[in-house]
Amino acid sequence: MRQQLTRQSDGEAILKQRYLSVHGRPFTVAKPETFTEKLYWRMLAWNRAVPPIFVQLADKLSAREFVANRIGKEYLPRLLWQGQDPVSIPFTNLPNEYVVKTNHASRQVLVVTEPADHDAIIATCKKWIDTNFYWVSREGQYLHIQPKILIEECLRDHGGSLPLDYKIWCFNSVPELIQVINFARDSHSFYDPYWKPLDLSYSKGKSSPDRSRPDQLEEMLSLATRLSDGFGFVRVDLYNLAGRIYFGELTFTPTAGHMKLIPDRWDLELGEKWDMSLES
Repeated sequence: MRQQLTRQSDGEAILKQRYLSVHGRPFTVAKPETFTEKLYWRMLAWNRAVPPIFVQLADKLSAREFVANRIGKEYLPRLLWQGQDPVSIPFTNLPNEYVVKTNHASRQVLVVTEPADHDAIIATCKKWIDTNFYWVSREGQYLHIQPKILIEECLRDHGGSLPLDYKIWCFNSVPELIQVINFARDSHSFYDPYWKPLDLSYSKGKSSPDRSRPDQLEEMLSLATRLSDGFGFVRVDLYNLAGRIYFGELTFTPTAGHMKLIPDRWDLELGEKWDMSLES
């Protein structure tokens, strides 16, 4: 019990220091109003205790079952293997190209093309498996996930490139904006649901290229609506490959709070859309 209270106290201090560093003022909010205030309110609450549904959905393996039940398994990338021991990865049975990732963390991803250094892949996976991702950014939803390795099919667009990531920000089951980033994460562009460009940003130094309106945009928004039902805020990440839509992940604490919305008015505008009564 003492260890748990110490973890919670240390986590709260770290999160509040992060807010101060990002926003230049202490987090002393009794009633959050802006998007980032509500985001930190969520992270602080989850640092103490997380409703089980959010642990399930942060787990990239159990999230697949949730997605299959809500919208259908046809939207899931093909799962080639999953397990806890990287030594057991059946490299000889895998296709020429595949994606290796973990279920319990963010940005632990390898895109592999054979022939590859299997020993190096195993070593990386062992390092990932031995890490509790909660301690990286104090995102409480990761604390109690049993680490596993997932191997999925590698998705590529019609030109052979890794696909764009369409991150649909949903508030109270309503898709309000779409963030488009590339695999290298050196560009991001924001649009409203009608594909009107928005002057929103939070990443200095990244380009904001004009992106073509994706085919089946309405279907993507419909899927995001169904997947976000019941949550005050969630970012639904999807891929669109020549009209074939795939699920990426559900994100509840984007950038772990390392985010300052530019211009400032977006912070309040998006905060007003987030109904905090749906947090439990």
